[in-house]
Amino acid sequence: MEFDLGQLMQQAQRLQGEVQRKQAELANREVEGEAGAGLCKAVANGRGELLRIKLDPKIDLGDRALLEDLVTAAVNAALAKSRELQQQELAGLAGGLPLGNLLGGG
Repeated sequence: MEFDLGQLMQQAQRLQGEVQRKQAELANREVEGEAGAGLCKAVANGRGELLRIKLDPKIDLGDRALLEDLVTAAVNAALAKSRELQQQELAGLAGGLPLGNLLGGG
């Protein structure tokens, strides 16, 4: 079997184009993480960007430590869901090959 570098380059370009298209789609998808039984919610997009924080009016804003813990936990949950969404959407593109460089990560 002969190795065709040109064909391999074309496949790599198609894959990169498909990944870019998926990333654009992921930018428009939202996931939500929460903490404190929903007292604090964080919303991120499928690209791992934090979009907003929602605080339940019942939260005691005077309890700074609790508020910081809730926000941190909600953000981490939202970002974890964002990574899961990325993996689900992009997993089939490379046929099992690592996509780290194409995704901007490692």
